[in-house]
Amino acid sequence: MSTALPVAASRRFDGQVVVVTGAARGIGLAIAEAFAREGAALALSDLDDESLGAEARRLVEQHGVRTCTSAGDLSDEAAARRLLERCSEALGPAHVLVNNAGGGVIRPFLEHTPETLKATVDRNLWTVLWCTRAFLPGMVERGYGRIVHIGADSVRNGLPDHAAYNAAKGGVHGLTTGLAREFARSGITVNTVAPCAVNSEQLAAIVRDRPDVAQKFIGVIPMGRAAELDEVTSMVLYIASREASFVTGQVLSVNGGSAML
Repeated sequence: MSTALPVAASRRFDGQVVVVTGAARGIGLAIAEAFAREGAALALSDLDDESLGAEARRLVEQHGVRTCTSAGDLSDEAAARRLLERCSEALGPAHVLVNNAGGGVIRPFLEHTPETLKATVDRNLWTVLWCTRAFLPGMVERGYGRIVHIGADSVRNGLPDHAAYNAAKGGVHGLTTGLAREFARSGITVNTVAPCAVNSEQLAAIVRDRPDVAQKFIGVIPMGRAAELDEVTSMVLYIASREASFVTGQVLSVNGGSAML
């Protein structure tokens, strides 16, 4: 799917192509919408093809931006390659890659099965590895790129029942510093935005179904509340902007103080 409407006025990401994974709902959709408000053309990916297409059409109608979609499991290298090909064909080369796709199985470590451990690592680490590997060569060739991973503040604060999830997200944090140093002279920055609990549909379901667990997640936050979606997206947009050209290799927490320094 590729659609377009005229763009009315100059915005911060006019003329740029932004890739957002896990974009059909939650944080990913909020990130995509924030970039749309700033004029970016959007290449969006998610497992949910129907919801992804519907949201892409809505972004076109409401913000007048170009979009394309590619549904698939990005823990499979072939799906990441298809996303790259779809983006290149429909919109052109990517300026920004936001690796948001994820979602762990949150449970005590010894209650994990081999299947849930693999799913957690696949969703949160392999998706990032394959997408970055797909889009990075083009950024190197053009001498410009912004790679933004969505990490997790739980890696720093040791949130209950998050050990396996933190193993995967901790890998993302480590990838950030390694890539940032390797490509620092290539015009490419690599950073991670690490939220705490975020006021999303997923958290609302936990509050409703497992209030004791929700309290564990929110209780570690000195501000006493979850982050709002726009508090996360504003950091993503800054890190993805040209203004952040001297910020690289950083894990930037958006966490209400749940981990400090």
